[in-house]
Amino acid sequence: MRGKAEVIVGAQWGDEGKGRVVDSLGNRVDVFARYQGGANAGHTVIVEGCKYVFHLLPSGMLYSGKLCVIGNGVVIDPEQLIYELKMLQDQGKDRARLVISGAAHVVMPYHKLLDKAQENFRGRGKKIGTTGRGIGPCYVDKYNRAGIRIYDILDPDKLREKLTSNLDIINLQLSRIYNEEPVAFDEIFQQAIEWGKVLSPYVADASLVLHEAMESGKSILLEGAQGTLLDVDHGTYPFVTSSNPVSAGACVGVGVAPTDVSRVIGVVKAYCTRVGAGPFPTEDEGEVGQYLREKGGEFGATTGRPRRCGWLDLVALKFSARLNGMGAIALTKLDVLTGFDEISICTAYRIDGKEEKNFNSNVDFLNKVEPVYKLMRGWKEDISECRSFEDLPEAAKEYVRYIENETGVPVCLIGVGPGREETILRSL
Repeated sequence: MRGKAEVIVGAQWGDEGKGRVVDSLGNRVDVFARYQGGANAGHTVIVEGCKYVFHLLPSGMLYSGKLCVIGNGVVIDPEQLIYELKMLQDQGKDRARLVISGAAHVVMPYHKLLDKAQENFRGRGKKIGTTGRGIGPCYVDKYNRAGIRIYDILDPDKLREKLTSNLDIINLQLSRIYNEEPVAFDEIFQQAIEWGKVLSPYVADASLVLHEAMESGKSILLEGAQGTLLDVDHGTYPFVTSSNPVSAGACVGVGVAPTDVSRVIGVVKAYCTRVGAGPFPTEDEGEVGQYLREKGGEFGATTGRPRRCGWLDLVALKFSARLNGMGAIALTKLDVLTGFDEISICTAYRIDGKEEKNFNSNVDFLNKVEPVYKLMRGWKEDISECRSFEDLPEAAKEYVRYIENETGVPVCLIGVGPGREETILRSL
């Protein structure tokens, strides 16, 4: 029987705990594949007390004998990828087989320079909040048909041709517009050639590899970066990422057919966070936000920036469930809500004196809305040792059931702590 793929998608503004969910589901999956984004996302996995942060490697790399794939939709920073591989090798944790799509685009050093220069050029009050990792400029080159792909860094002649052409334009931009020093050809060329030598054993036709895996009956987990509300087409534009984290992006990002996807699992944090600029209707800048930030360890895995925090937004979540065709929810960090007497949950927006229950990603709309909250009972009990839904305090169960009832999507996994074992699995 032909195997099927499931998609793990961030249902909020990123940082929902996708890596932790992928790792928790790993023992029932044969193949893990990243489908978009780049080193601007950090997926944190904690196993046996050890913390691993993967920016490019699929979160299944810690499972022995598994196949891990980096798809064509990912933009790859070779320096970061090689660092992550070496980190695992040094610890004897490189247990999975890795395949890198030759069609994936390469984040070059000049992309990072452009990213930072462009953000500085925008000036105060107009910055997007980019991580400065070169992701946006790399995607620009991709769609401008000027990108350098993994295949190209394996071919010195092809690389020389493309790099020469690119630097003619890039150096004009850096020097004439942004008043930055031009980039030297020789240094970048030699660096890219060395990257190619290290990565060449992993390069293959990732789409074909996944097709053959499904033909042999293997199960695949497609892992997205960032979150639905940061999608370049459907998110809070322009405060978005440069790719499509939504579930539809998974097929394009690894080269599988839509009919191969059997289910979409939306990863939802039990509250909301956002990094960088952009609207955030339920943000709490007072004691609640500070409590969530400190207890939840809400600091970016990539940048270290403190995350903006607030209550769960069901208006946005229902939008995400519809857009992604979510068949299940993985609810993370429920334990962080322990200790509240009451928990607020946003059920509607108020704008111009009226209640609105439909999410609109238009920034002007979201900047005007006020959240309408429903108050729910909190709980004081430590839930980190709970391993079944029945073990949870009644108030925690009510919170989960309310999310299910409002979204119409069952919660299949509940995170009650950061570790792989601190998980409640339901109806998988």
